[in-house]
Parts: sequence; structure tokens; C-alpha cells
Amino acid sequence: MDLIEHAVNQVVGGAIATGYKWARDLGYNLAVVMAGDGQKNPADLPAILDPVVEDAADYTKGNRLVTGAAFWKIPRIRFLDNSMMSLLTKIASGYWRVAGSQTGYTAINRTALMAIDWDQMYKHYGQPNDLLEKLYVAGMRVIDVSIEPVCDVGEKSGIKIRKVVFTIGTLQIKLFFWRLKEKYIIRDFHPLVFFFAFGFVTFFLSALLMVRFEILWFGTGGVAEVTLLSWLFCFSLSFNSFGFAMWFDYEANKHLNPPLVRREFSRSGPAAGARAR
Repeated sequence: MDLIEHAVNQVVGGAIATGYKWARDLGYNLAVVMAGDGQKNPADLPAILDPVVEDAADYTKGNRLVTGAAFWKIPRIRFLDNSMMSLLTKIASGYWRVAGSQTGYTAINRTALMAIDWDQMYKHYGQPNDLLEKLYVAGMRVIDVSIEPVCDVGEKSGIKIRKVVFTIGTLQIKLFFWRLKEKYIIRDFHPLVFFFAFGFVTFFLSALLMVRFEILWFGTGGVAEVTLLSWLFCFSLSFNSFGFAMWFDYEANKHLNPPLVRREFSRSGPAAGARAR
């Protein structure tokens, strides 16, 4: 066993990137990440590896949110955090079938190891999100594998609400626009960029009209019908534009994001004492 130690702490993202570079440089065909927080069941490893070994995916990641036991075993605030980040990651990354984006249980093949510039990898808790966007632009196939939720083993989550909302949320927005530019403008053009652009323009206009609506309502006690109708019109256009853009995005990416590999686990409710507190 080789122990790689940083002279200066590079936090979780930096540690993972160093491990990936080490595996790449030594010519390994597979690299696995299993977080050392006690929340990953080693018995799930074969299921994580199978899609990569069978060349059905370039990158697999554990997904503990889709099991019936997840709602009871994972503390509520962390379950909501992960669910919110999963939704943002679907939109930002283009992998619409992924969930549990902050997982620390993954496998990656050599093709993907060689496709990513690990020196440019985000080094904090948003590293899995950053990696998904880069894998998407590189055209890598990503599959979720359901894994057993393991909690209440004395672990302490390092993800705080403030980090999730501001730090990782801001990163997701930047990565979303970076992905659109790299994938749909520079590397290959797709008309969905027009739908996204029109959606943002009309959303901005609807926001301005809403501000005008509130000023008039609270200032004079009344609002002209044209203001309300204009707001409804702009909001409807924005909603529909985003909807079509996301649908086109989903359809364009299905070959890169095969369906979840679902496995069955026993569900334990709070009466059985399985929920972490």
C-alpha cells in the first residue's frame, strides 16, 4: 500500500485529484474513491465497479438517495441538502439521471482519467460537481448505482448549509454557463442555447415587472392591468423557454447518462431505530 501525503492540506478535492493523477501516471485502468467516513459499505464495491468493468460507463457513482431506507437513515437536514444539490447538479452538469452528487463512492476508467485536467480540479466540497461537468464536456458516460445508506456511525458531516447555498451553489451556476459555452457553442452548436438565452432575458423582464407591480401595489393600492398581463406574459415565456431548453438538453445527453443501476435494500423505519439523529 502506498500512502500519498500532501505537504500542505489541499482538502478533499485536492486529495482526490492527487489520487487520480497517481493512478493515471502509473497506468491503472481503474481508480476507486471510497470516503473514509464509515458511511460507505465495502460490500457495495462490486456493484460500483461492474458498469465500468463491463464498459457500460466511464464513471460510476454511488447513489444512496433512491433507496427506500435513505429517508429514514439519513438525517433530515443532510437528506434535504443532498436532494437540493442533486437538482442543481442535474441542471448544471447535463446528467439528468444523477442524484446524490456529493457522494464519496465512485469508480472511473482510464479513458476518463486521461480526459480530465486534474490540476484544474476544484478542491473543496464542490469537487464532485466540478468533475461531473468536466466529464460531460469530455463526452464520458456516467451511471448512478444505488448503494446502501450507512449513517449513525459517529461521523460528522463537513457540509454546512452556508457552504451548500453560497459556495457550491455559486460554483454550480458558473459551471452551468461554462458547460453551455464549451459543449453547445464552442465544440458543437445546438439551438437550445437560444431557448436558454431567451429564457434568461424574459425572466429578467418578468422580475423587473414584478418589482414594478409591488411598487405600484404598495404605493397606490392599485395596478394597471397591462402591468399584470405583461408580467404573466414574460413569466410564461421564460418558464416555457427553460422547459424546452432542459428537455432538449436531456434528449441530447441520454446516451451519456444510462439509467440508474437499481438494487434493493431492506427499509428500516424509525421504529427500528435506523434513523440517524
